[in-house]
Amino acid sequence: MQRHVFVCNEEVVRARRSRLVRLAIIGLAVAAALAPLSPDAVEQFYSQGIYPRLQRLITACSNLTGFAWFDVFVGLVVVSWVVLAWRDLREQRWFRGASRIVVRTVTLAAALYLFFLAAWGLNYRRVTIEDKVGVDYRAVTSDAAVALADAAARELNRLYPSRSTNTSLGDGLDLSLSTAFASVQATLGQSTLAVPGRPKRTLFDFYFRAASVDGMTDPFFLETMTLAGLLPVERHMTVAHEWAHLAGYADEGEANFVGWLVCLNAGDAARYSGWLFLYGELLSGLDRDTRGRVSAILDPGPRADLAAIAARVRSQASPAVVTVGWGVYDQYLKANGVERGTRSYTDVVRLVLGTPLGRAATPGRPGAAPQDATSPARP
Repeated sequence: MQRHVFVCNEEVVRARRSRLVRLAIIGLAVAAALAPLSPDAVEQFYSQGIYPRLQRLITACSNLTGFAWFDVFVGLVVVSWVVLAWRDLREQRWFRGASRIVVRTVTLAAALYLFFLAAWGLNYRRVTIEDKVGVDYRAVTSDAAVALADAAARELNRLYPSRSTNTSLGDGLDLSLSTAFASVQATLGQSTLAVPGRPKRTLFDFYFRAASVDGMTDPFFLETMTLAGLLPVERHMTVAHEWAHLAGYADEGEANFVGWLVCLNAGDAARYSGWLFLYGELLSGLDRDTRGRVSAILDPGPRADLAAIAARVRSQASPAVVTVGWGVYDQYLKANGVERGTRSYTDVVRLVLGTPLGRAATPGRPGAAPQDATSPARP
C-alpha cells in the first residue's frame, strides 16, 4: 500500500511539473510577443551583439551539408506531432485525447516561437535602415523614379554581355558576391559580419514554384534556400537578398535594398542581376505611357531575360497557392511589426532613391560612385 501511494504521488508530481513547464513556455512566448522592446536596445544587444556571433556559428555549421537542415527539422516536428497525436487518440478517451493534442500543439507553437525569436526573429524589432542612414524624402518623387528606371535600363544594356549564363546553383556563385556582402555590411555599421549561407535546394521546392517564391532564409538554422528553377540572371540577386536576411535585415524591403547593394558592388554578372530586379520593381510603379517609354530604351537581350522570367513564373505558379501563401505571409509580416506586410518588398525603391547609399550606387545621380566601384560610399 505504501509503495502504491508513493508511486501515485510521484506521478502527480511529474504531472504538475510538466504542467508548470508548459505554462512557463506559453507564458514566456506571450510575454515575448507583447513586450514593448526598444529598437535601440534590440539593435545594440541583439542585432549588433548576440545575433551576429550566433549567426556565424550556426551558418558555418549548416554550410557543412548540402541538404537543408530546415527540411529535416520540419519533418521531425511533423512526424513527432502525428505519432503523439495518434497515441493520445488511441490510448485516451476522445475528449481527453483531443485536449492533450491541443495543449501539446499550443506548447509546441510557443516553443518554436521562442526558438524563432532567439535565433533570428528579434531582428524584426531592430533600428530600421531609414533611421540608421537617413532618408531624404524630397528625393523620393515620381520624376526621380522615372530617371532611375531610365538609368536601370541603360545599365542593363551595358552589362548584358557580362550577364551570368551558368545554370549550376553553386555554393556562392562567385567570390565577388561574398566580398561585396562583407563590404556592404561594414558600410551599414555592422561590427561583427555575417557569413554567407551556402545556397541549397529544399524539399519544399514544389511549394516555392507554386507560390512564386524565389528563396527563403531558414530562421532556425540560418541557412539559404533557393528555388531550383531560377534562371541564371536571377540567382545573384536572390542569393544576395537571402544573405541580407542572414545579416539580420528581416524586413523584406531592407533585404531587397541590401541585396541590391551587394550585387552592385560585386562582379558584372551580379550587377546585371541586381539591376534586372530593380528595373522590374520600378516598372511596376509607373503608368502605362511612361512604362512604354522606359521599356523602349531596353535592348532585345535584357528584354528577352525579363520575358523569360515572366514565362518561368507563369508556367510554375498556381494562382490559388499564390493568393493563399502570400496572404498568410502578409499576416506573418504584420504580426512581426512590418505594417506594410508583403507590400514592404517595394520599399527598396524608396531606399534607393532617398538614401545616400542608393544615390552613391546609381550612375548619373549626384554623389554617384564610378561604375566600376567595388564598395559603396559611406553615408
